[in-house]
Amino acid sequence: MSLQKIGVIGAGQMGNGIAQVAASRGLKVMMMDVSSAAVEKGLKTIQTSCDRLIKKQTFTEDQKKQLLDQIQTTTSIADLKDCDIVIEAATENIDLKIKIFKELDLVVKKEALLVTNTSSISITKIASATNRPEKVAGMHFMNPVPLMKLVEGIRGLQTSSDTFTQVKNLSETMGKVFVESTKDMPGFIVNRILMPMINEAFYTLHEGIAEASAIDEAMKLGTNQPMGPLTLADFIGLDTCLSIMNVLHDGLGDSKYRPCPLLIKYVEAGWLGKKTNRGVYTYAV
Repeated sequence: MSLQKIGVIGAGQMGNGIAQVAASRGLKVMMMDVSSAAVEKGLKTIQTSCDRLIKKQTFTEDQKKQLLDQIQTTTSIADLKDCDIVIEAATENIDLKIKIFKELDLVVKKEALLVTNTSSISITKIASATNRPEKVAGMHFMNPVPLMKLVEGIRGLQTSSDTFTQVKNLSETMGKVFVESTKDMPGFIVNRILMPMINEAFYTLHEGIAEASAIDEAMKLGTNQPMGPLTLADFIGLDTCLSIMNVLHDGLGDSKYRPCPLLIKYVEAGWLGKKTNRGVYTYAV
């Protein structure tokens, strides 16, 4: 089956990025979110991203128009019924994702693929909520989607080889490098390594070993990272970091994945990072 019409659930940071990249490659996109305000905000983000590329002279006004013409928006999941593949990019919450996949299974044509952009949750568990588990896979994009080259591909226990091949081919059509996580284990590849590092940076701050800026500077200069782990956590969202650490801790049962108490406190305070203008650091409104 040729994957020409792409559904995207979620118009937030990840969803609008996926929609933008798909549309830039000539694919038809239906971007869905629960409210008109969320959809409009997502579309505006795509327009702003295009304008930024135009300013850098790597994109033209004509390309922007062509890209936007490829994207339709909706607040109804029923409008995804004719999509060849639907990529779910909702909040990192297992109950929400299972609810979405149950609804998609009822609405979207039977031959369509259903894919989750989860960064840590079991593909096998999500797939089992549907009557087409062999057509469900993980397609983990990196943030920001238009700039980051990687897509992490994850097979669930039930995912067919044909489904996985189509997901790989779509990733490459979208200009991404596809790397396979051969086991559906918590955190897959990237977050199995990245999130414990971020969590350890929080422990380093929590235990008073160094100030936040010193931790970030040391990791940038000492390990050649472009961004310190605490700054990166703010950009990812501290709530997302905590959610992934909880998945690792619960799924692997090892105390080394215990979320840092300071990370928990920041999330309880609503200090979620750049998106709330306060996280480890404070950001100008």
